[in-house]
Amino acid sequence: MNETSPAITRRGVLAGAAALGVAGALAGCGDDGTSTPPSTGGDGNTTVSAAKVPVGSAAIVGEVVVSQPTAGSFKAFSAVCPHQGCWVSRVEGKQITCTCHGSVFSATDGSVLAGPSPRGLTSRSVTVNGDSLTIA
Repeated sequence: MNETSPAITRRGVLAGAAALGVAGALAGCGDDGTSTPPSTGGDGNTTVSAAKVPVGSAAIVGEVVVSQPTAGSFKAFSAVCPHQGCWVSRVEGKQITCTCHGSVFSATDGSVLAGPSPRGLTSRSVTVNGDSLTIA
């Protein structure tokens, strides 16, 4: 029995390459190395030294963002961007940025300042114990 294989055309090769390029671009959308955060303790809580959180700004610590809007006043938020579940990855002054799609949040209250996110970062509770902060 003599079987013939389908002919490969230039058009077919170009169409396949274009499809792979689009699939690769979509698969890589937002992949800036922030898709998996550092792990936290086994109890799900994150502990950080208050000294590591700058006054008037914030710090990303594992799965949370901890801010200190005014000296001695701390707030915490989930580091998961509500837009598509990427991890926020940059803090500049009073702004927290998700570099996946450009959402920007306030370090003061977690609200959306810009970008596609439909809502602000989810608040987390902060317990201050001396110089130690525990975020649940």
